[in-house]
Amino acid sequence: MSVPRPGDRYPEVISRSIEDRDAFWLDAAESVSWETRPTRTIDERSASEWRWFPDGRLNVCYNALDRHVEAGRGAEAALIYDSAMTGTRASISYEQLRDHVARFAGVLHDAGVVAGDRVLIYLPMTPEAVIAMLACARIGAIHSVVFGGFAANELAVRIADAKPRVIVTSSGGLEPNRVVEYLPLVQRALEIAGGPESGVETVIVRDRDAVPGSAADYADEQGIAWRDWAELEDRATPADPVPVRSEDPLYILYTSGTTGSPKGVVRDSGGYAVGLGWAMRNIYDFGPGDTIFTASDVGWVVGHSFIVYGPLLAGGTTVLYEGKPVGTPDPGAFWRILSSYGAKMLSTAPTALRAIRREDPELVELAKYDLSSLRAVYLAGERMDPETWHWINDGLGVPVVDHWWQTETGWMICANPLGIETLPSKAGSTSVPMPGFDVRIVDSKGEDITAPGVEGNIAIRLPLAPGALLGIWGSEQRFVDSYLSAFPGYYATGDAGHYDEDGYLFVMGRTDDVINVAGHRLSTGSLEEVLTQHPAVAECAVIGVHDELKGQRAAGFVTLKHGEEVVREELAAELVRMVREHIGPVAAFRDVTIVERLPKTRSGKILRKTMRQIVDGEEYRVPATIEDPTVIDALIEALGDTVSAPPTQAVSVPR
Repeated sequence: MSVPRPGDRYPEVISRSIEDRDAFWLDAAESVSWETRPTRTIDERSASEWRWFPDGRLNVCYNALDRHVEAGRGAEAALIYDSAMTGTRASISYEQLRDHVARFAGVLHDAGVVAGDRVLIYLPMTPEAVIAMLACARIGAIHSVVFGGFAANELAVRIADAKPRVIVTSSGGLEPNRVVEYLPLVQRALEIAGGPESGVETVIVRDRDAVPGSAADYADEQGIAWRDWAELEDRATPADPVPVRSEDPLYILYTSGTTGSPKGVVRDSGGYAVGLGWAMRNIYDFGPGDTIFTASDVGWVVGHSFIVYGPLLAGGTTVLYEGKPVGTPDPGAFWRILSSYGAKMLSTAPTALRAIRREDPELVELAKYDLSSLRAVYLAGERMDPETWHWINDGLGVPVVDHWWQTETGWMICANPLGIETLPSKAGSTSVPMPGFDVRIVDSKGEDITAPGVEGNIAIRLPLAPGALLGIWGSEQRFVDSYLSAFPGYYATGDAGHYDEDGYLFVMGRTDDVINVAGHRLSTGSLEEVLTQHPAVAECAVIGVHDELKGQRAAGFVTLKHGEEVVREELAAELVRMVREHIGPVAAFRDVTIVERLPKTRSGKILRKTMRQIVDGEEYRVPATIEDPTVIDALIEALGDTVSAPPTQAVSVPR
């Protein structure tokens, strides 16, 4: 398949990135301030090992903060903190943020942290999380952010794997209608990890007025020093940036869904700075004077790349939001933030928009706010169903881009590059590949079958773009086994999909979500597209359940829009009819379960595998990343009300 050519400027850019790779990325590296400027683009050491800008040295924190201050922009806003939980709103300038970070870097230095040491960060969505991350980068330490509120067992396995010298935490986090105390969880995690044998020497605690608990409550338990953040900061000497090699790790980030054996993605420093810098300019069209609201958490890759590092490397303003899309206090929360701070970009997950659509399908709350500054909405984390895409696209009147990337890649594999040109949007598509990501469709044997309309495994030719993972922490072989062995010469994304005739990629779901009905392979994404077209359905998930005759059959789980009242049997009949009209009877679709909520991770991914295991009566383990464990109990209860239409039924019930 030739290079996609959907526009005017994009083909020129993507062609140059392929045909003159070295010059392309050395030019991109000019946007970064280097201690030692690289003269080489990439060192391909083996089929499974490569390093970007191998002779370069830099400091990522310096690039995110100091250079903007030195350029005379120190008074401009770097970070805006907006907490729907406490009502706090604060703007922190580049100079102020640099000073906070330098002082806390001094705290870490005083605690014995040196370049290459690991620091585990377990904090809520407060400015301290950003400060701690950047402070680690400032002295060359490797941070590992763990989503605040993770269970003690899950925190323990990450401690055991990363072996941090210091843990930075808070007295706790705030959720709607509840307080989550972190310190008992940290204490228990340290016990599980072996106390001093874990390698942890110090726990630094930031007190929070709204949450009980402090470092003093734990004294020096287990031979580990528990210290108060504010007290240490008062006597610390600010630390200067420490240059590191481009290939030196910036952070370890554990992929969502890991359980007993964590998989820590290792991100480099130089490649990440270059890749993110390119993405902010060319994909987001973002730079100094611009504001971005990324509705995510710093515990996820979206938070790392597009709350913290990306916007600050680009010299813009980033919004850190502590709250939810609905319920804090209403479904207009996102619109309030965009309006209040004049944000140019919104980056969020499709599940957040579906939550808003469920509560406010007519976008009544949107009318209360001035969103004239908004230029685009970018989505990631879960496939965007076309119905919700049309709803938000029509409602906001700006480009809505369902771009696609992964924890492992660090930034976008496919997107609509608004900084190059605004390509036509297509509902259900993640748009087109970005430089550095040679995206191919391969069959089960790894043969390249890339052609319009041909569905298969989505794989990326090696090496991956600057900023993608270097490996898995502590296990080179696990990196190969997890990503590189399925299709030699390629990185296996774990997703299935196809290109259309214009070179747009359609990611139809995880390969695990492809179901086999009597020998016919069906994408659950295609089935979900059909169900979301029903006017009563807010959100849905389709899974393949065991069938004695066909091997598998499709089963649907749907949530309803706010205020919708339906007769279950009528809704089931309508959905069955719709699937048969659009997909055909081969789907063997007849089971419909109405649920209050779908089980999801905190990053918005629906737990389809867990749902399938429950329905099929298999043993299952609820992932630590689940947003609300009580949803599983409600799902099991709802299964008793599943409506099963007769296999031959194909009726239309008037509404």
